Amino acid sequence: MYIVTGGAGLIGSAIVWKLNRRGIRNILIVDHLGTSDKWKNLPALQYADYMEKEDFRARLRAGEFAECPVEGIFHLGACSATTERDASYLIDNNFHYTQEIALFAAARNIRLVYASSCATYGDGAHGYRDDESELDRLRPLNMYGYSKQMFDLWAKQRGLLRYITGCKFSNVYGPNELHKGDMRSVVLRCFEQITTDGRMRLFRSYRPEYKDGEQMRDFLYVKDAADMVLFLADRPDATGLYNIGSGRAETWNALAAAAFAALDRPVNIEYIDMPESLRDRYQYYTKAEMTKLRALGYDREPTSLRDAVADYIRNYLIPGRFLGDGD
Repeated sequence: MYIVTGGAGLIGSAIVWKLNRRGIRNILIVDHLGTSDKWKNLPALQYADYMEKEDFRARLRAGEFAECPVEGIFHLGACSATTERDASYLIDNNFHYTQEIALFAAARNIRLVYASSCATYGDGAHGYRDDESELDRLRPLNMYGYSKQMFDLWAKQRGLLRYITGCKFSNVYGPNELHKGDMRSVVLRCFEQITTDGRMRLFRSYRPEYKDGEQMRDFLYVKDAADMVLFLADRPDATGLYNIGSGRAETWNALAAAAFAALDRPVNIEYIDMPESLRDRYQYYTKAEMTKLRALGYDREPTSLRDAVADYIRNYLIPGRFLGDGD
């Protein structure tokens, strides 16, 4: 059996989808559905069982999985809201929860791949290298990033990074993110705004070296992200931290232009003020260094921004499809 926490979420459901394409269906999905529409990501997927997160944690602590034949764990379950201000909640959900799973996996020699984040790199002053020796130098800009950094540091200090694999995800977007509310990708926001009033709103720049809309991000299509994660999971020697990104820094303007092109609309961008609460915590540039993953033999080129946005909009958003719906 495989366990996928956060299995109803954006990346987690893509992992389940990829496992299904390999013919694997003996999967336990762990998540918290609540009152959101996240459940809509599940009907097109094939899995053996579903469990709510708190029930899973309680059973894990009680030792109920001790004799369960678990082949691998993909731990994608976390609060991914970069604007979340409840530090205690983030520490429990992103740090303590991951500790519990890591200790369980290590004690039973179970392959564990977990979600870290490129948010741990902060403003990029120390680069974007997935080098465990430089972890102590990183200074995340928000509590979300720090909650991920806390676990990376703890795993390093305990020697666990020799046995588990952390994925530092870049800005991932794609099918199955409709439930994410304020944290949905700019691609999805583009689709919504363009189809509603024919224009896209982007934040103005507050740094002179970046023109409006020229802030840069490493954007990664969720299908490519899932492919990279499974590549790492297939290699027991691929332990430690790895960047999961496109290795390209592209502008918000380029992303918006790709969305307009996918919808066959003329580019129409309006630049709006950034909330003051974000201005001192905003990343103007991210670009994952992909040398480490490439050195393992991963040689697939991530889907281009234009092609990925077109696939997402034309094959999923417009027809209202989810991963697994005829894929």
